[in-house]
Amino acid sequence: MGTKVSGSVGIKNKQYSRIFLVVGATSIVALTLWSSGQIARTLRDEEQRKVKLWSEAIVQRAQLVGYTEELFASLRKEERDKADLIGVAYRIIQAADPSDPMDLTFIMRFIQTNRTIPVLVYKDSVLQDNIHVPPELRTPLQLDSLRKEMMARGAVIPFEQGLTLYYDQSNRFRDLQVVMDDIIHSFISETVLNSASIPVLLADSSFQKILRADRFDAADLSDTTALIRRLAEVNSPIALDLPDAGRRWILYDESLVLKQLRFFPVVQLLIIGGFLLLAYSTFSAFRRSEQNRVWVGMAKETAHQLGTPLSALLAWVEVLRSEGVDEAVLTELEKDLDRLRTVTDRFSKIGSDPELSKGDLVAFIGETMAYLERRMPRRVDFDVELARLPAQVPFNPALFGWVLENLTKNAVDAMEGSGRFTVRLREGSGQVILDLEDTGKGMSRRVQRQVFDPGFSTKTRGWGLGLSLVRRIVREYHGGEIAVLRSEEGVGTTFRVTLPLDSEELG
Repeated sequence: MGTKVSGSVGIKNKQYSRIFLVVGATSIVALTLWSSGQIARTLRDEEQRKVKLWSEAIVQRAQLVGYTEELFASLRKEERDKADLIGVAYRIIQAADPSDPMDLTFIMRFIQTNRTIPVLVYKDSVLQDNIHVPPELRTPLQLDSLRKEMMARGAVIPFEQGLTLYYDQSNRFRDLQVVMDDIIHSFISETVLNSASIPVLLADSSFQKILRADRFDAADLSDTTALIRRLAEVNSPIALDLPDAGRRWILYDESLVLKQLRFFPVVQLLIIGGFLLLAYSTFSAFRRSEQNRVWVGMAKETAHQLGTPLSALLAWVEVLRSEGVDEAVLTELEKDLDRLRTVTDRFSKIGSDPELSKGDLVAFIGETMAYLERRMPRRVDFDVELARLPAQVPFNPALFGWVLENLTKNAVDAMEGSGRFTVRLREGSGQVILDLEDTGKGMSRRVQRQVFDPGFSTKTRGWGLGLSLVRRIVREYHGGEIAVLRSEEGVGTTFRVTLPLDSEELG
């Protein structure tokens, strides 16, 4: 009973350790996600605050540009009015009657003091002008070109005697227009480019065309409609009213830092998970290696300790034979001693590379099951179905006999000494398939997952090493597999053992 209590405590401790590890890992994941989420939210709030201030500054600058445009429009109107007055003055002079004593002094002075409106008097060639052109550029061809430009804009007053007066918009008017165009272009550029690390674009009033964009990949810009729709869902567009351009819309995305921060917890957890997996694998490998050394040492020591009494028993059999003991009794005793020698040989082979030899597996299983049947309770019915194999199978008789004996005893224990135990052997896909089925109490899914773990046992006695050693013999020494094929509580359990037919597959 003491062994059972100790095993139960060990299992409970193992379960508690797993629960603790799961809770701890879940807490670490939750804390990591929460802290990273907090940082992302803080960064997003700060980014939104900066964008809000930036957008307000943009709107104010747009208003300033609008006010500037109004001022420039007023100046342009004044210059245009002045140009029109110059034209009117020339028309008055042209229409004046020489016999009429009309005083043209003010008008002449008004014309003579004109320094801003280009005027050109032409008759076959340029006779007079107030156009500011460097001397090296005042060629007849250049002046004639200016005349044609003035004529194209319709600022022409014909006079008598073939004289024609041309006048144009004032120099200030043109300079103001250039300055205003530069201000608007500079404002649009700075609106898009001076956006720190935030991708920004300027769209038209219909949200169909991108006018300017910065910090977007070529792949994003390839689908304009999808990009604008996505940005409008991420952040509310900012309306921007520009002079002579109408309404424009500013759309912006989250910064690259914020996007990367959203994936940081996942990357961090993957790195931590990879490190923990590597550490666990290394620890498990060391633990298995240590367990193997302990098992190998125990097995070899057991074989060594059994050697002395076994030799003595063999000698006592000969003594009994010389004293005339019944030969039938001695024969059975010798069979048990042979079995004991086999067990000793099994223990001695643990931890070393066993020699596999091709043999008749069908005959071996038949003989082994016949031996075990005679030593099991009579209420257990053995049903051995062995199909003939096309070739001999590589196996180690001493170790594979241990597999059969262990699985048979476990089945008999599960049936509590009463039931049917069926053994089926057949060939399939280059391997030998051996099924061992009992009608015992079966196993739950939890027990099925742990049944091959070292130290696990549902019995009140034993070390829980039998099935773990069986799996090691089948996997490592024979290159096969063993698994619980099916099990149902109250119905029974079936173990399946597969061995390769060809020894080259053992690797």
